[in-house]
Amino acid sequence: MGTGESIFERIEKKYILDESTYNRLREKLDEHFKPDRYPKGTIYNIYFDTPTDLLVRNSIEKPLYKEKLRLRSYVIPNKQSVVFVELKKKFQGVVYKRRVDMTLGEAEEFLSGGKGPGNDPQIEKELSYFLSFYQGIAPAMFLSYDRLAFVAKNDPELRLTFDTHILYRQDNLGLDKGQWGKELLPPGTRIMEIKIPGSMPLWLSHILDELKIYPASFSKYGTAYSKELAEDLKKGKVITCA
Repeated sequence: MGTGESIFERIEKKYILDESTYNRLREKLDEHFKPDRYPKGTIYNIYFDTPTDLLVRNSIEKPLYKEKLRLRSYVIPNKQSVVFVELKKKFQGVVYKRRVDMTLGEAEEFLSGGKGPGNDPQIEKELSYFLSFYQGIAPAMFLSYDRLAFVAKNDPELRLTFDTHILYRQDNLGLDKGQWGKELLPPGTRIMEIKIPGSMPLWLSHILDELKIYPASFSKYGTAYSKELAEDLKKGKVITCA
């Protein structure tokens, strides 16, 4: 699963669907979408953050500009497996993503301050600057989810994904540690993302309006972080963000 692309620029719209709405939507979309090149799989991520959780706290505040760093794999890897180091930025609703492939061993060394393997020197340079700018940045959260992916029959740039069974944890933060953790959302809930290069087609807007499906501001990492923060506060733990 995954693509060889290293640079992305697009608009991403997110929606939260319950089981009933998802089933009704799928019936209407079958006429317009077909399974993507990699239609089904599980995605494994490690999100990185500073000791004060600066990146996720900034994201939760919904600024015009935000950025995040993650390590991604489409299998549970070993040290020789190919993974992706991704730098994702969002400005005024447009998503810009840079990513480079490395083995898991190379990625762990690079993200710990070591030298990159040179697979894409320009992107590795951008990543190195990011790592030096955010002092103390380190693995902060594991997130995995099952994904169904579709592409529009008449427009290969229009893609749609459904994510479910979202798991997260804040310990044992290695992609090679397996898929386990806390469930983020209630059973049957799906996160739909529509990825478009420009404006949304009218026919798709009409379908969403008909089913009363509206965009939602949602971040898997941000939601998991907020959930854990609420639990800590409930337990009386002291939270510091200095």
